[in-house]
Amino acid sequence: MITKQRYVEYLICTPINYTCFNLAEHLDVSHDVVSNFLKQSRITARQVWELVKGLINNTEDSFLIIDDSVQDKRYSKSIELVKTQYSGAVGGLVRGIGVVNLVHSDGQEHYPVDYRIYHNAADGKTKTDHFKDMLVNAIADKGLKAKTVLFDSWYASWENLKLVHTLKRTFYTTLKSNRMVSLSKEEGYVHLDAIEWTPERLQAGVVVKLKKVPFKVKLFKLVAPDGDIDWLITNELDDNLTTQVAQDANDVRWQVEEFHRELKQLTGSEKCQCRKARSQRNHIACCYHVWISLKVKANTLKKSLYQVRADLFSDYLRAELRDPRIKAYSGG
Repeated sequence: MITKQRYVEYLICTPINYTCFNLAEHLDVSHDVVSNFLKQSRITARQVWELVKGLINNTEDSFLIIDDSVQDKRYSKSIELVKTQYSGAVGGLVRGIGVVNLVHSDGQEHYPVDYRIYHNAADGKTKTDHFKDMLVNAIADKGLKAKTVLFDSWYASWENLKLVHTLKRTFYTTLKSNRMVSLSKEEGYVHLDAIEWTPERLQAGVVVKLKKVPFKVKLFKLVAPDGDIDWLITNELDDNLTTQVAQDANDVRWQVEEFHRELKQLTGSEKCQCRKARSQRNHIACCYHVWISLKVKANTLKKSLYQVRADLFSDYLRAELRDPRIKAYSGG
């Protein structure tokens, strides 16, 4: 019999091959035993929350970060849930399974607290719908106290900005360069790059109005060393809020990118080739459990998640170097 614990531990310790066949072969059970576990179980995002709720630092100074990622399945022909969609990791369209994540951070440590599989053909929900559902649930059901919500320009619709504001949360997000803002009724709406950025505005931002947003926001122009520009907005209008403070808050958002990278590289989240949607959902849910297990161990050992997983194979390598079972061919 295969249990969730056994499957998670398999994903942690297998070096390359994450298939059901590989697990079955090493447990001396039939392939059907493993595939039936994935097809018949129902492992959900709620179980991720049950695992992490005792690990997070649930304070008002914390952050909620929302972003999506695509589990790359470009070579898959018949896997349910797979669709062609944009992936920031590849910078274009790719066939894969979309996942929208909600990550909690205290500024240092971060953990996933919820996620949603994006497959509107099955549930009719957009990524923005998942954004709303997870955020409302995090506050009303999970009781998360974080007062700051971070997300990128893809989620910076007027509906989402209004929702976060209505929930009495502070948002920091970026705008696409073609977004228009108004500094005053007299001037009307202008493009972002048409604003005169005086030294004072570069230091402290400028209060503007966005179309359909029933409150004002503060706009900052962030210029990277290579000249790239990010347009950052927040509904925090405090006069003491400087560009540097706003940028520091927004920079916490990159922790979700770290999470996405580790989930893909360390848990085998993209490697399951089962065709059924339920099997893929269960596999992905177990991969979150793998990441949490590695994270807890890494914190205990004060190592990175990559170091913790690499350590699993160190004893094997040392033994083989001492007495190789396959020696280098010397000819003749």
